[in-house]
Amino acid sequence: MSNHNRINVVWDMETSDPDDFFTLLLLLGHPLVNLKGVTVTPGTPAQVGVVKHALAWFHKEIPVGAYNLEHPKQCVSAWHYEAYGPMPPSRDAEPGGELLARLCDASTTLVTGAPLKNLGAAMQIAGFHVGRLVVQGGFAGAGVVPPEKQLAKFQGRVTCPTFNLNGDPKSALACLTHPGIAVRRFVSKNVCHGVVYDAALHQRVTALKEQSLSLSLIWQGMEHYLQKHARGKAFHDPLAACCAIDAAIGEWAEVELYRDKGEWGARCKAGTNTFIIIDYSRERFVTELTRV
Repeated sequence: MSNHNRINVVWDMETSDPDDFFTLLLLLGHPLVNLKGVTVTPGTPAQVGVVKHALAWFHKEIPVGAYNLEHPKQCVSAWHYEAYGPMPPSRDAEPGGELLARLCDASTTLVTGAPLKNLGAAMQIAGFHVGRLVVQGGFAGAGVVPPEKQLAKFQGRVTCPTFNLNGDPKSALACLTHPGIAVRRFVSKNVCHGVVYDAALHQRVTALKEQSLSLSLIWQGMEHYLQKHARGKAFHDPLAACCAIDAAIGEWAEVELYRDKGEWGARCKAGTNTFIIIDYSRERFVTELTRV
């Protein structure tokens, strides 16, 4: 499939949890995606090296951005090296905000699975605009999600802390009103905390992994993960990426997001161009995740 027929995507990630890396692998090889660039938070040489290693597997030469190459810690979980072997550090990255400003346009979707530091930097650059922002983060509770669709752990809650938005709340709040962002979709914890890559999904990936480099590498990582965590792995960021590819995976409510005492919530409100997920189709998600 030519790039002309693919969805233009930029992926903004971190590396403390494996599912960001799984999402990178998914986007690199998905037949409906043209991955234009990757930005990393905080953006250490170790993190950039991990991203560059993945790009090399796919023979991709796409730009990488970092929020802070001088960050004092590595910020890469040991799982990455245990599952995939040595991945040497790299400083081959440009400022993340500048890269987003250069790559994003009306026909591009920015998907974020990290604190919104790179987006915050991009929004400071005059003329920044992006057609669609898909954020893994946020929370929709009572008043937005019908009682029968609320996860048991969130039953009756209106607000909840959410890691990615609280990682840079100033930028998260700014993105809600930035005139350069046409549409915002939040794939929030009220749904994604119910999304797990389990043994049954691993079997489906096993059957397809020889047909897809993405699925082969995801299988490799999850094979290692499941040996220690038999119940499976929460797949928050892959759900967000798949919703960026096929928004019909989710059921959405148009809302106004807000922050209250360190917790995030949502109120139904028309005309915001801000949508939050309230339910999803498991089968439709798996279909997109395993597309070859």
